[in-house]
Amino acid sequence: MPEQPSVVQLIEAGLRATGLQGRAVANNIANLNTPGYRRYAVEFEKVLAEAIDSGELDRLSGLELPVVQPRNTPVGQTGNDVNLETEIGEMLKNGALYKTYVRLMAKAYRQMELAMEVT
Repeated sequence: MPEQPSVVQLIEAGLRATGLQGRAVANNIANLNTPGYRRYAVEFEKVLAEAIDSGELDRLSGLELPVVQPRNTPVGQTGNDVNLETEIGEMLKNGALYKTYVRLMAKAYRQMELAMEVT
């Protein structure tokens, strides 16, 4: 049976995912008016759900996260499917997730510090 990742490794995977998603959203917004451009997204939630369902959470540490073109949004006359409101929503959601992971990481390290003080 593979060794399960630590909480810190899982939080690191979340931080990597939010960083990558942030870059994807920024790239999408930068190409808002580029003809033929199709938006990109990171499928971290899907990968996380699959890892949890299969009991293979160890896959998350060091995992290459898939960056995909969902192609499930309406395409405009120029062949571009970027919607500014959608991207801003993704940016806000991603920012909130990033802050959550940072807070979780701070708590995990604080618990480690407290454990070292006791011993």
